[in-house]
Formats: sequence, C-alpha cells, structure tokens
Amino acid sequence: RAGGERPRVAIARAVATEPKLLLLDGPMASLDLARRQDILPWLERLRDELQIPMLYVTHSSDELARLANHLVVLERGRVTAAGPVQDVLAAIDSPVVVGEDAGALLQGMVIERDAQWHLTHVHFDGGALWLRDSGVALGQSVRLRVLARDVSITLEEPRQTSIQNHLPCTIESIAPAVHASQLLLRLRCGPSILLARITRRAQDTLGLYPGREVWAQVK
Repeated sequence: RAGGERPRVAIARAVATEPKLLLLDGPMASLDLARRQDILPWLERLRDELQIPMLYVTHSSDELARLANHLVVLERGRVTAAGPVQDVLAAIDSPVVVGEDAGALLQGMVIERDAQWHLTHVHFDGGALWLRDSGVALGQSVRLRVLARDVSITLEEPRQTSIQNHLPCTIESIAPAVHASQLLLRLRCGPSILLARITRRAQDTLGLYPGREVWAQVK
C-alpha cells in the first residue's frame, strides 16, 4: 500500500503549488498491477476535476488509453505519430501499439443496467455493447478500450452464439500484424473505429477486402 501512496503524495504536493502545467514522468513505473489499478481512477478524477494541463509520460498502453486525450509518440527523440488518442491508437499502417495490446478506443455512455445478469449497456456512436456491470451510474460517460484480439468477423448477422455484441461494420483497410499468420483489420462502425485481428487464412476463406460489409463480434 505504501508504494502506491508515494506517487499520490508527490502529485498532491505538486498540485498544491498551483502549477500551470503538470508533468508526470512515469509516475507508476515502479508499481505492480494492483497498485496501478488503484491509482488510475484517482488520476482520472485529477485530470477531470483540476482542469490543469497534464503531460503524462508512459510506456504503458493501458495508462495512455485511460488517461490521454492527445497522444504524441516519440521514438529516439523524434515524433512518429501525434493526434487525438483514438485516432492514433486506431491506425494500422504504422501501429503505435502492437501485439496483445492492440485495440481501439470508444467514447460511450451507460444507458441501461441489467440487474439480473449483472451487465450494463453502453451506447457509442455506431452501436452499443453489453459489458459486465462495474457500478458505473446510468448516464455517465465512459471510455471503452476494445482489443483487436477480442473482435472476430462474420459475413452474416450472428445467431445462436455466446458472443453478445454484434455490430454491422465496413472494412476500411487491412494491414499485416506482428506474426506472419495474422492481419489487422480497421473497421468502420458508423463514425466509430474498431480493430480486429484475424488470420490470413480467415481473410482468404471469407474473401475479406476493403469496402466489404461485415459483422464484428465483440467479446
């Protein structure tokens, strides 16, 4: 617990000086996952309530997905990508995040709670998703991170499947993934973007190409 309190105390001291800009250089780099999950909601409230510009330096895709609004990617001192965090993370021609953490961000709102099944229904521009109920209030704005590994493709509207979230989308572009057997698909679902990671074999079998209308299944 004490390890998680150190960054809070340091940040609180910095805020007390009423800075015009808050620089946070890897504040959670030395913490384990449990401590990070404890501090992230506190940093989100800090960002939203203080209205102080924050420059947050991190190597963690989870931290930037939760905290950043504008993302600047540096490699060997040079800017390789910059823009709204949703746009930068959804780029597949030169992806910022690769491997298991590749995914897209959606901005949504909680519109329904199903108490029987402990689920919440979150609406975003382009569709809606059923998610496990984490206690977020109805009407609250939320940020969703949908990993490419959790999105699969079908040519017809899914029926009799355990996957509850089905979204009509159009394939916008296709790019190689890290492993030679796999591809990344950039999907446009209304005005929103999702990423899907599939095998090259699946692309060939289904005849997938940019411009084709498909259904995305989101776990």
